[in-house]
Amino acid sequence: MLKRFLSYYKPHRLIFTLDMIASLLVACIGIVYPIITRSILNGFIEHTATTKFVIILGCSLLSLYLLKMALNYFIQYYGHLMGVKIQAKMRRDMFKHLERLPYSFYDDHESGKIVSRMTSDLFDVVELAHHGPENIIISTISVIGAFIYLSLVNVYLTLIIFACTPIVFFVSFKLRKSMKSAFKRRRESDALINASLFSSISGIRVTKAFNNSEKELEKFEKGNQAFQQASKDTYNAMGKFHSANMFITDVFNVIILIAGGIFLYMNKITVADYSAFIVSVNMFIAPIMTLINFTEQFQNGVSGFERYIEIMDVPAEKDSLGATDIKDVKGNIEFKNVTYAYENDKKVLKDVSFSIDRGKVFALVGPSGGGKTTVCHLIPRFYDCNQGEILIDGKEIHSLTLASLRQNIGIVQQDVFLFNASIKENILYGKPDATDEEVIIASKRANIHDYVLTLPKGYDTIIGERGVKLSGGQKQRLSIARVFLKNPPILILDEATSALDNVTEMLIQESLFELCKGRTTIVVAHRLSTVKNADEIAVVNDGKIIEKGSHEELMTLDGEYAKLYNKQFREKGYKMIG
Repeated sequence: MLKRFLSYYKPHRLIFTLDMIASLLVACIGIVYPIITRSILNGFIEHTATTKFVIILGCSLLSLYLLKMALNYFIQYYGHLMGVKIQAKMRRDMFKHLERLPYSFYDDHESGKIVSRMTSDLFDVVELAHHGPENIIISTISVIGAFIYLSLVNVYLTLIIFACTPIVFFVSFKLRKSMKSAFKRRRESDALINASLFSSISGIRVTKAFNNSEKELEKFEKGNQAFQQASKDTYNAMGKFHSANMFITDVFNVIILIAGGIFLYMNKITVADYSAFIVSVNMFIAPIMTLINFTEQFQNGVSGFERYIEIMDVPAEKDSLGATDIKDVKGNIEFKNVTYAYENDKKVLKDVSFSIDRGKVFALVGPSGGGKTTVCHLIPRFYDCNQGEILIDGKEIHSLTLASLRQNIGIVQQDVFLFNASIKENILYGKPDATDEEVIIASKRANIHDYVLTLPKGYDTIIGERGVKLSGGQKQRLSIARVFLKNPPILILDEATSALDNVTEMLIQESLFELCKGRTTIVVAHRLSTVKNADEIAVVNDGKIIEKGSHEELMTLDGEYAKLYNKQFREKGYKMIG
């Protein structure tokens, strides 16, 4: 882990080196003050000091402090700048990695917790990256310099102080363990409350619609209470840690007072040296306490980095060895004995086989949870099947690069996701380098162009988070325009109209009919009216295809499809489309 942490310093070696040199000089300058103080005291006691001597030493010290000010500015500015660049690199690496992670990762991780790792966790990591080396260098040099200087003043008093130092480290080590676990628990609770907040804000319209503000408050308060308890434990551990160390520091002063007084009484030390020792001993104790207090920052940084690499170590999606791009896709699809199970080993698909000829419409119907959407997710390799093969134009999809595979597949889903950007930017997601003319053509084919022209800013109109300023039908048409622009040979319609009312569905069906022309299309639908004219319909139940054929063939069979069809139109009583 240390090696991975240090790797982020490599691009900033020059600034880091200069920062460390500046820290070293600041530590050395810090030792000068007690040396000058002792010289002046001895000069006055021995009557050798002159006004000129004091002024020269004072001006020299002032010059060093001016240099120290410049060095501290360099440390603060360029040191933090280095930290920001390291943080930006970590965030970039993490974001790129998140983009490459499989669907299954997002099934198990809440968005709010992921955001927490990228923000607060990385902030603490970078604080450690910046201040850690400085604290270690400045404090270590200060301790060594102070020890040498104090030994020159009085070696016996110095050894007494030095002998007490292990007590501080022992107490620190004992209390550090509880502080580490407390910090970890607080980070987890912090991520939990962020996830709860993210979820509640994203679903605020649903909350208002169902008048469930109190319920959301209750859920939020649960996380809030967990955060308070974790913070309470953390501050309890911190309180014990700091108070114990401060007590030991105070004991040091008592030891110096008693031992120094005895030495002074026994003429083992002069008044000037005793005064200088009392003034200077803090120069030895302070950096030790800095190193000990650094433990808190160290724990924060290490905890944050551990959580960072937890995500970075999740295996990313990658092409199979020897994978090649697929070109000139015709659209023939074949499933051969495909079985798929999630992590709990519950099989969602069981030995599924079927084939779709290029340009044909293949529909999947059946009860919820039967495996229809899973079939759709396996084709672009959002998930990988456990057994069997999936072929496109006779090529097994694992032998193809993910980029080329997905480039040839267009998906229109029930839950349309639109970005908080302009209409044009959302459509361009289908083909980022498309011209304005291509965007307009795609919009016309999706029957959304005329509506866009009614907006004050036309295609530059911002549609709000998740397209909140648009109706369900308008959002669906935008997603269809996106696929028109992408122009893939294979199309997947996963419950594309199930969330729409009947009138809107009829309008969207026109766009979908246009979209399906010349493409191999897989349609998942609960409303059987939308798939009646499909070239082939498969009934999926409990992970298996139990019936397959055209609408007329399945109705003649008088099996499960016929039962679903008759029941649906008898109960809902709406006019069939097509």
